[in-house]
Amino acid sequence: MGIDAHALNCLHYARRFGNLGETVTAGRQSLLLDANTLESRAGFRDPGPERSLFGERLMIGAFGASSVESIDASSYEQATHIHDMNLPMPAGFKTYDTVCDFGTIEHVFRITQAIQNLIALCKEGGQILHVAPANNFCGHGFWQMSPELFLSLYSRRNGFRDTEVFVATRKNDHQWFKVIPPKDGKRIHINSKSKIYVICRTVLERRPTAPLNVQQSDYIDLWADKGAPVEGTNPDTGTSPEDTFGQRFAYKYFRGLTGANPHLTAMRAGR
Repeated sequence: MGIDAHALNCLHYARRFGNLGETVTAGRQSLLLDANTLESRAGFRDPGPERSLFGERLMIGAFGASSVESIDASSYEQATHIHDMNLPMPAGFKTYDTVCDFGTIEHVFRITQAIQNLIALCKEGGQILHVAPANNFCGHGFWQMSPELFLSLYSRRNGFRDTEVFVATRKNDHQWFKVIPPKDGKRIHINSKSKIYVICRTVLERRPTAPLNVQQSDYIDLWADKGAPVEGTNPDTGTSPEDTFGQRFAYKYFRGLTGANPHLTAMRAGR
């Protein structure tokens, strides 16, 4: 759990939409970048008599947080609030303008409860930020996450808006790829040889009043048809009778973390 280069990029991206305001982090966020990197990439020089090991001063000094609190299951890093994210947040717990998950929920067994807790911590009109493991993090935590999770979870029907999802390789912290939301019953395929992060920003427009409705998008499209399965339709390969050869070829063979992948658009990280 900590602020590395991609989490720093995520904070830069969130700052485009305004100050962080009252902020809470899932787990206390260690600073994983040295002082020179923070100064060159965030214009931040720690004002304290000693450099902090954690990210509160950075988020206040460089990203407009008015306060930063943290929640953890253990007191070993002196988190502000001690609470196991496997369990629901206590009734009446305060809400925040920005909720940050920089490498935490993959370590929580009841991950759906952890996500519901993040939503419960967010003010209406507030934002939730994630930097989470995707490909090739087996052994890092309990879970590795797909862009589909965040796109389906943070949907309009669940009360969210402006949801954006990106992927990035751990080796290159200067480039992101924006994920194009799936449509027409197709799936997002991303293959990689290196470790891949999935990064998300969303805004809670209205607090959900019913259980979250989260279904994989290609199945929603199939169920909506209500007819017999169409011969040749396969969401796993992306083929359907009306696809052109070029579309089928790109979908099947260009699945890497490149701009040639039909599901991705290359961009400068955090910009």
